[in-house]
Amino acid sequence: MKKLLSIFTAFAMLLCLASCGGEATNDESPSTEQPLNTAKTQQEPASDTQEQQSDGSELVVYFSATGNTRSVAEALADMRGAELYEIVPEQPYTNEDLDYSNDSCRANTEQNDDSARPAISGSIGNIDQYDTIFVGFPIWWGTMPRIMYTFFEAYDMSGKTIAPFCTSGGSGISSAVGEITGLEPSATVTEGLQIGSSNAADPKDELTAWLGSIGL
Repeated sequence: MKKLLSIFTAFAMLLCLASCGGEATNDESPSTEQPLNTAKTQQEPASDTQEQQSDGSELVVYFSATGNTRSVAEALADMRGAELYEIVPEQPYTNEDLDYSNDSCRANTEQNDDSARPAISGSIGNIDQYDTIFVGFPIWWGTMPRIMYTFFEAYDMSGKTIAPFCTSGGSGISSAVGEITGLEPSATVTEGLQIGSSNAADPKDELTAWLGSIGL
C-alpha cells in the first residue's frame, strides 16, 4: 500500500512539473526580445522641445585643444540626442603651440594674423540635413580660434540656426558671436553661452538654462 502511494505521488509531481514548464514558455513576452535603445535609456528625461529636436536635425560641432570644450560638446549632444562632429586640425596643436606666454607660439601667431586659416582634417558631407548647428570652441585672445574661421568659410549655413558656445577662463563669447554673424549672414545666430573652464566637466545646468533662453 505504501509503495503504491509513493508511485502515485511521484506521478502527480511529474504532471505538475510538466504543467509549470509549459506556462513559463507561454508567459515569455515578445518585448524581452527587442533590442534596447541605449542612447535613450542613458539620457535624462528630455523636455517636449528636446524630444522634438532629437530627430537627426541637430548637429554639435566643436573644436577642443585641451579637452574642456569636448566635455561640454559631448554633454550637449547627449542632452539633445544630436550628432557630434569634432573639428580636427590637419596639424595637431602641441603643448608648445599652446604656450600663450610665448608671443611666437603657433596659437598666438595665428590669432595675430587675420588671414590665418589652419587646415581641417575631414569634412561634413551631409551638413544640409541639419536645421540647428551648435558650435563650440575655446576663446583665444578674446574670440574664437582661427580654425573656426576655416570651418565657417567652408560651409554655407543659410537658413540654419547656429547656436555658439565656448569655454573660457574669463573672456566672454560676444566677440565670437559677432564674427560668426559676419561669416554666416544668412543664418540665424543665437545668443552664445560662455562656460568657465572649471565648470566644463559638469555643464548640464548651464546648458539647460541657455537652451531655454534661446528657445531651444
